Amino acid sequence: MKHLLCKTTLAAALLGLIGSASADTLLIQRVKQETANMPTRGMTTAQVQAKFGAPGDQLAAQGGQRRAWPAITRWVYPGFTVYFERGRVIDAVANQATPDEIGPKPAK
Repeated sequence: MKHLLCKTTLAAALLGLIGSASADTLLIQRVKQETANMPTRGMTTAQVQAKFGAPGDQLAAQGGQRRAWPAITRWVYPGFTVYFERGRVIDAVANQATPDEIGPKPAK
């Protein structure tokens, strides 16, 4: 009887975990969805602004002290950040995870 009670308790606990895990959003799922809706490499600043609107924040260029270190500009949108070099997109990355996501969180 005690053995059956342990198995039942374990099964209930596992079902509870499965139910809560399915309600969470995995970081990798969000990133896969957002990657399709982000600027692509080579787009100009004008193309990005035409497609995604004005950024929430335009950060000043960093770098440019030497020819080998080109100036990099960042535009921050609610879901992603775009990095430009010489007016062209070099990368776009998803912004930090939200509190309800499972996955790596940004360093504080």
